[in-house]
Amino acid sequence: MNRWRIPPELELQIRDRDVKCVYCGVKLLESVPRGTSRKNVATWEHIVNDASIISFENIARCCNSCNASKGSKDLRKWLDSDYCRRNRITKDSVAFVVQCHLSATMDQPDVWELTENAIPWQRNAIQRICRTEQP
Repeated sequence: MNRWRIPPELELQIRDRDVKCVYCGVKLLESVPRGTSRKNVATWEHIVNDASIISFENIARCCNSCNASKGSKDLRKWLDSDYCRRNRITKDSVAFVVQCHLSATMDQPDVWELTENAIPWQRNAIQRICRTEQP
């Protein structure tokens, strides 16, 4: 288990799936030489900002730039940010795993408030959608 409590097998699956940033699509780097930009270095991301949801559907890899910009912001609100507009990041351009979250909550935007009742519904919907074939 790594320091983010991601089991080794799950970590490998996510590393295989996310070779590009799930938000901006830049090719992720595992490390960079000292003194160079770290903006494309891979970071771990909880799509839903809840560290207790450690699943293939919620853990992703994104670049350091996107992770720093998103921080703990709500996904939908962040997609509407200046950063996303400048970098042409939209609901249609993000990776499939992120689109699953957006599709699962399209009719219930209040789910992103992560109320106690919303989390189980969201988790089930995301799992159902993300287990289908990618387009």
